Amino acid sequence: MRRKAILPALLLALCLLLSGCGTAGPWEGEVPELQIPSAAEPQREELTPYEAPPLATSSFHPDRAEGSAEAMIDLSAVSEGYVAVSAISERRLKFQVIKDELTYNYDLSSDGEPSIFPLQCGDGSYVFRIVENIEDNKYVQVYRTDCEVEMLDEFQPFLRPSDYARYDAQSECVREAARLASACSDKLEVVSSVYGFVCENIRYDYEKASSVKIGYLPDVDETLRSGKGICFDYASLAAAMLRSQGIPTKIVFGYVAPDDLYHAWNMFYTEESGWVTVSFEVSGKNWNRIDLTFAAGGADDAFIGNGSNYTDVYFY
Repeated sequence: MRRKAILPALLLALCLLLSGCGTAGPWEGEVPELQIPSAAEPQREELTPYEAPPLATSSFHPDRAEGSAEAMIDLSAVSEGYVAVSAISERRLKFQVIKDELTYNYDLSSDGEPSIFPLQCGDGSYVFRIVENIEDNKYVQVYRTDCEVEMLDEFQPFLRPSDYARYDAQSECVREAARLASACSDKLEVVSSVYGFVCENIRYDYEKASSVKIGYLPDVDETLRSGKGICFDYASLAAAMLRSQGIPTKIVFGYVAPDDLYHAWNMFYTEESGWVTVSFEVSGKNWNRIDLTFAAGGADDAFIGNGSNYTDVYFY
């Protein structure tokens, strides 16, 4: 019987030189080598290639939306883990997703371009609000609707495109993810392959980090084409590639100790058995952290932690 090789490390790295996600970059050094230990003279057998499920999509359906031409909220796909919005105004707009004590505030396009936002707080009672800026930081409500949400499963918000990870079947990153997955036999190998690809091909963009503005949203294919980006770009690209292959992936914003650096990274989920990295074990049937910004910068195991130095704040 063939022994499955231990998959390569997905690094949890703290970069000592990074003074903030938007202003500086990862630790400089060689990209960590991806090594797969192998048993002596293993017997080989034919492997079944990994087969991704159909691409999970998200869309705004104007014929199903409620509200007015100036403020429309589409609740037709809340069971699939997202809400879609479109609004028109001469002023700045925001969209609020409220559940219990949690509120997510999003910048909303004022030209009618639809936006997709995840229902990351799980099942329950939600309040959705479109608000309009009247002066300084003051906003007034334009439209509100309430909704009781029951999703197909807890992973739905993290399997689909959203404003934070925009892609579709024609996206270059989706085609690249499919190419990588074609040489894999299971989800963990897909995660490993995507990890290696991003580490090898995307470099930190210091110039962009010094000038990025509030409200910035990544273009995953542009990150792929340019071969560079900031932490948000890394996290968005990884999410798009893994989600397109049916692997639930979160984009996480939060703080990294000891300097409370505001940063973005990913968490992925797989039901396959856990595997061992350089210094810690990634557990099966659980969310596991992956920080591609630091890994791509070459952080070695001296910087690898067990996740206790990360504080998760927002999920997308």
